Amino acid sequence: MAATDRIAATGKGAAQACPRGPVWIYGPALDLLIGCGGWSAPLLMVAFLANRSNTQQWSVAFYFLALLFNYPHFMATVYRAYRTREQFEKYRIFTVHMALLLVVAGVLAHKLPALLPWLFTLYICWSPWHYTGQNFGLLMMFARRGELSPEPAERRALYAAFIASYVLLMLSFHTGPSNDDMVLSLNVPAQWAVWPKAACAVLFLVCGAWALWRFRQRAGAWAPLTAPITLFASQFLWFVLPVGLELTLGLEVPQTRYSSGILAVLHSTQYIWITSYYQRRESAAEGKTGWRFSAYFATLVAGGIALFIPGPWIVSRVFHTDFAASFLTFTALVNIHHFILDGAIWKLRDSRIAALLVGDRSGEKGAKAAEAAAESQPRAEGFFAVARWLAGASGGARLIRVAALLALVGWGLMDQLHFYWATSAGELPALERAQRLNPYDSGVLGLIARAKEQAKDLPGAVAAFTRAVDLRPQSRALQHSLAHALLSSGQYQQAYDLYDKLLARYPSDVDALVNQGLLAVRLGHAGEALDHWQRAVDLDPGQTNAQLYLADALSGRGEEQAAARHYRAYIDAVTAHPEQHEKENRLVIGALIKVADADARGHRPADAAIGYDAAAALAQKTQDPVMQSMALEHHAEFEVGEGNLQAAAAHFQRALSVDSASKDVPDAAADWAEYALFLHGSGQPEKYSYACFLKAEQLLGDSTGAEQRTVAKLRAASEVRMGRDAAAVRNNLEEVLKEAAALPPSAFAKR
Repeated sequence: MAATDRIAATGKGAAQACPRGPVWIYGPALDLLIGCGGWSAPLLMVAFLANRSNTQQWSVAFYFLALLFNYPHFMATVYRAYRTREQFEKYRIFTVHMALLLVVAGVLAHKLPALLPWLFTLYICWSPWHYTGQNFGLLMMFARRGELSPEPAERRALYAAFIASYVLLMLSFHTGPSNDDMVLSLNVPAQWAVWPKAACAVLFLVCGAWALWRFRQRAGAWAPLTAPITLFASQFLWFVLPVGLELTLGLEVPQTRYSSGILAVLHSTQYIWITSYYQRRESAAEGKTGWRFSAYFATLVAGGIALFIPGPWIVSRVFHTDFAASFLTFTALVNIHHFILDGAIWKLRDSRIAALLVGDRSGEKGAKAAEAAAESQPRAEGFFAVARWLAGASGGARLIRVAALLALVGWGLMDQLHFYWATSAGELPALERAQRLNPYDSGVLGLIARAKEQAKDLPGAVAAFTRAVDLRPQSRALQHSLAHALLSSGQYQQAYDLYDKLLARYPSDVDALVNQGLLAVRLGHAGEALDHWQRAVDLDPGQTNAQLYLADALSGRGEEQAAARHYRAYIDAVTAHPEQHEKENRLVIGALIKVADADARGHRPADAAIGYDAAAALAQKTQDPVMQSMALEHHAEFEVGEGNLQAAAAHFQRALSVDSASKDVPDAAADWAEYALFLHGSGQPEKYSYACFLKAEQLLGDSTGAEQRTVAKLRAASEVRMGRDAAAVRNNLEEVLKEAAALPPSAFAKR
């Protein structure tokens, strides 16, 4: 019931051909709540809260709703298309040929896993169009039942509004890269999509409001517009509002969850509501008085289970294929067949459908059409003879029906139990029970591996991830997880080999390139690491880790200017998205210092000074005295090179002041030693240099490292220069140090 015009006639003829009947299907409350989507707002809010909490209970609840509503609504279409030979033959191209074509597609998807994302993306993108068509068709049906007689211009305006809402959601789905391996994205840049999205939203509101206002003028009252307005509001809530929240509040619309989650539940209940009404009317028109909703719904539940659940289980257990991939394949193909078949069988051009959905409740014309069809229908043979017997009242047929129903319901409950255990993330016993039900489920194996990682069972985690990757080698997420597990367990060569295979399949995987570069460095392939990181930043300039690693590697090779370009790119990326890099302040400060150093060597003194000041300011803001002192010292050394001794002295002295708040003793010692050398080189009294060397030596204490030996050597040379005066300095060390740290700028003026 979701092709764009399945319940809407192309003109006024279908509506005028039927005498006026009541507006409502089951009654205003049920029709507005379910048929028109009146409960959309509270259910969408529940779904939003469920997505935020992301608890297992919510996942299981929505999966159970699929068993009760989503699966049965697919069976409702099958029931209508395959129930009688007349319907089967009438839509043979869809009931036979298209079904066989999709079976072939399913076989190919299992043999060629690369096809599955294309099929699944088609399903995800077609679903909202399917929902849109149903809402539009129901709106037009209610408009005609209320004798609003939509004019062609009004119908076109509403049609344009509903198409605009669908395009709006598709733009949202395809903005930026996909975050799901099974969903392909056009990767539309966010800045390009903003104005088209806004245009679609305005078109939806303007065209829809105009058409509904025309309805209001013709009706003379609001009552006949209650259902059309509710359906229009539902379309707004389903398609326009989520994208509006995305644009204004930054809330992401998840492709898979949104198309196949709460919208599917809302659409499916709506579908069962209208198809049950149609089947009841059709049975009455055919003179059958025993139609019961409970029996019809039980048939739909059992048939829905048969469509979705046995197939993946049988294929997975018999052919040892990945259960997760099989389930997605069946889901995509059953949905696609439903979309195609549904678009063919629900059209008001069919006089019987027009009579039963738009006409009065007596359904006289529908009855005549049904009787004429029954008289002309050939005698049921073969499959239809068996189906007719199974639907009959004999004891054997009833027993088979009950047994089949119990078997399918039992299978469905077993599947629900498997899903419950399989979503018990971190609970290893439950996950292992799910694995025993189906050992060929890559999703469960991945969760088992993560649970074992948390339990510090790294060999077990590696084994589970390896098994999952063997079942589903096309999953990049699983391969990355296996690589991380190998790294955690110290199996660097195995991780390196795995990334090689991953990059052979997905050469543009930026994360793999970055990690392979790190492994290449560890394994002694520095040149290869540079190549990987360069390719990573070429593919994604905003990849901060790659920019930083590449800059450090180039700096280590003495290519300062090339390194500075990548440090700048890193800084720009962090500045553009500071919320994503809150814990990287020290890395940013270090990058600022290195860029300033490169500017200093490149004879750009103004840029160098700005860089050092920015680094010191950020360090002060983030309360990092070590990095603030480093920035000040680098700035001081730069000023020495420029001959600005007064400025250099000020930065050295400020660095020493910052060191007093730092607990990093080696850095403080180094700063005192550097200041001592500066004082000696700038012609200050030797006692100040000697005092600073003594302070540095005291801070280093009894350490025996190279730094301590260097400071001791410098102190000894200064002591020789001091001669007999050295003792006086040692006896009044703190006082001399205060004098040295407070030397005025005039002391460094050029003479």
